[in-house]
Amino acid sequence: MYNILICDDEKDIVSALKIYLEGEGYNTFAAYTGREALDIIEKEEIHLVLMDIMMPEMDGIQALAALREYSNIPVILLTAKGEDADKVLGLNTGADDYITKPFSPTEALARVRSHLRRYMQLGGGQSAGARRYTVGGLELDDVSKEVFVDGETASLTPTEYEILKLLMQNPGTVFSPKEIYKKVWKDAPYGAEGTVAVHIRHLREKIEINPAEPRYLKVVWAKGYKIEK
Repeated sequence: MYNILICDDEKDIVSALKIYLEGEGYNTFAAYTGREALDIIEKEEIHLVLMDIMMPEMDGIQALAALREYSNIPVILLTAKGEDADKVLGLNTGADDYITKPFSPTEALARVRSHLRRYMQLGGGQSAGARRYTVGGLELDDVSKEVFVDGETASLTPTEYEILKLLMQNPGTVFSPKEIYKKVWKDAPYGAEGTVAVHIRHLREKIEINPAEPRYLKVVWAKGYKIEK
């Protein structure tokens, strides 16, 4: 059973999400501030966090930044309409995705399933046909779920790993942001360009010696991204 932490200062939202998630067989924990969320994560085995941005004591961005110092568990931000700047800041801080309020239970459940599946596949379990992909000094081992850059381990989030895996499986092939979003997020690509661009930038910071002049992860103007052969 997977443990989901719901963190929002609006108790009605927390209660509704608990009902839907527990109805799907998930175990849930509730927090109403970022500080409470971090306290629960320290004590319990949490597999995914649904985190509101605007909260008292410690907001969602601050809590996310603190969490990313020691954990790569998936975090889906709960944002209000018009918080576009906060969405970008959240992705830059390490969020895996966001859902805009008001959202449907079906959408929330689909996002939770998608990110849990990717996280658990990355954290363990050898998939059929898993193998090692190599491009120059860049290596991705899909058995151990590790990435190496010139022999050194690179610590990637589950989303970053899946983007890199997609590109390394198809060296030289250009994928548009919408194609990447469909294949990695398994969802309709609304707002895909900005979300994918943020994750690509994070990837470059982790796998490139000089992110401004990347050796591997290239942008093809007006078309998308590729891993150089």
